[in-house]
Amino acid sequence: MTIRVLLADDQALLRATFRILIDSCDDMEVVDEADDGSKAVTLARVYRPDLVLMDIRMPGTDGLAATEAICADDGLRATRILILTTFQTDEHVARAVRAGASGFLGKDVSAEALLDGIRTVAAGEALLSPAATRSLISRFLATPEAAADPSLPGHLAALTAREREVTALAAEGKSNTEIAEELFVSPLTVRTHVQRAKTKLGARDRAQLVVFAYQSGLVRPPR
Repeated sequence: MTIRVLLADDQALLRATFRILIDSCDDMEVVDEADDGSKAVTLARVYRPDLVLMDIRMPGTDGLAATEAICADDGLRATRILILTTFQTDEHVARAVRAGASGFLGKDVSAEALLDGIRTVAAGEALLSPAATRSLISRFLATPEAAADPSLPGHLAALTAREREVTALAAEGKSNTEIAEELFVSPLTVRTHVQRAKTKLGARDRAQLVVFAYQSGLVRPPR
């Protein structure tokens, strides 16, 4: 299976570098390039790529608006967004993950990490390491615009006690292996609970599941 990637970045040199790197892999290819968010949305609807490698800061329509548009399009539900940013400085990450972005990488990422990140997100997983999750929570979700969604507590009733427990631990930034060790179950069992929780809550991936956990009040942002 070939992972079809759309590049969205206003820097031509970076796009060229990413294209060369991605096209050098047997399991992925670049379908096209966009130099702003509006073009990214248009091209996503044309190609329906598996993944959009999205810069946040672009002229005109930025990557955040483009992420919202792509993730809100029912025809692009299979398209994943991998954001290029830096957790410590970009205060728009929370908006992107609430909109449906599945992962984040810094622009200084190594070639190997970029390719691994593309494969991870294209496979339907969230590229949120425990450290990155904790950073996201502490810096961005504890803001006024991350206020609780009153409709979510009712949705939580659909989760079993174990699914709520696993979701809460995932929201703390724990990996499947760490959760498995804490609950004395297998990582596969944890993965199954995470998948069921995502389905019941309508979360695209683990990143949105974490956001839902905080917006519903299942867990509280650290003070």
